[in-house]
Amino acid sequence: MDFIILYNYIALSILIIFGINFLINNIVFRSLPEFLKPGLNCAASPLVSILIPARNEEKSIRRCLRSLVRQDYPNFEIIVLDDNSTDTTAAAVNSFSLKNPEVRLISGKPLIPGWLGKSYACQQLSEAANGEYFLFTDADTLHFPNSVSSAVSALEQNNLGALSVFARQITVTLHERMMVPFGNFILMVFLPFILILKSRSPLFCTAIGQFMFFRKDVYRKIGGHESVKKEILEDIHISKQVKRYGFKFMIFDGNKSLYCRMYKTLKEVIRGYSKVLAAAFDYNIFTQGFVTILIFSLFLAPFIILPLAIFLLDWPQLVINLIIAQVFIALMMKMFSIIRFKNRFSDIFLFPLSIVYLICISIHSAVKSKCIAGVYWKGRTYDVRKEEHLGLVKDNLHLK
Repeated sequence: MDFIILYNYIALSILIIFGINFLINNIVFRSLPEFLKPGLNCAASPLVSILIPARNEEKSIRRCLRSLVRQDYPNFEIIVLDDNSTDTTAAAVNSFSLKNPEVRLISGKPLIPGWLGKSYACQQLSEAANGEYFLFTDADTLHFPNSVSSAVSALEQNNLGALSVFARQITVTLHERMMVPFGNFILMVFLPFILILKSRSPLFCTAIGQFMFFRKDVYRKIGGHESVKKEILEDIHISKQVKRYGFKFMIFDGNKSLYCRMYKTLKEVIRGYSKVLAAAFDYNIFTQGFVTILIFSLFLAPFIILPLAIFLLDWPQLVINLIIAQVFIALMMKMFSIIRFKNRFSDIFLFPLSIVYLICISIHSAVKSKCIAGVYWKGRTYDVRKEEHLGLVKDNLHLK
């Protein structure tokens, strides 16, 4: 019993520390439009190149482009790279550009050895860009009219080399609701956001490829996407590259700047987060396993143990109180996260289920990436078992 009491004191202490970090992050994580400067004019506004890699995006590319051409920033170009799509992506962009001359389509080159797909597409886009600022955004995003002007203002006011904006994630199905909001929750709990700006260490950094904004000269100095050409999570690694070169980097809340619906089906959720989880731990099963066990211990075990302790195990009231405190802290963090990111409030009661989703997908990602030789994304399968041999196994789209 002494061990059980000690364990629960330790677990509660860790949760309190993470809870304090969570609260601080909610203050530090500022909304992008807070920095918006009124009265921008074309003469004083450097050209922004909005760069969109698109691979089989016929269902979303028109909506994305419609939102981007309505930007209130007065000086921008939009370049879409058709990354060897097999659908009507190119035709959709060409049709749209006839009425919107600021939109331009370029054809992506075939993927070459040593590169992963998205990084290669982004590098080609940067070479075609004319702007003083580069905005890399995904084809499944929808932008508020202020997204570009807010990013320019935030970059200038904070003297940053680059920034990333976390979109408001639209979730509809149960599978989306259980997994997609969990990404923001984990970052808010575990990563000290204040160190992203204040620390020079690349360890304290994160980003999301849905909105990556660079000064052109900074992007060139860090080596562009060529510097992360073998990375599945190129967005996170290129943000770390910004800090390695001594430039400042920040992340912002994009709830009032852009929307995104990343996944729609369970299959897409599993594939997407399997890719992310494996890459986030550099394909190290032991590190991934340790963090998965930690998350289970802090955020799922208390919900399982509490009813057992009350009704079956006849544990002392002290232990029960410690477990109740753990459940309370976990639910409070989840509740604040739901309010902050505008998710469904009822999903707070499904919080343990979201942890089950995470654990199952984490196990799947470890097995898939290390034992079956495959991280699948956008129709391509990559072998990640040995970093020096990381590369394309097959291009599934062109096998159809």
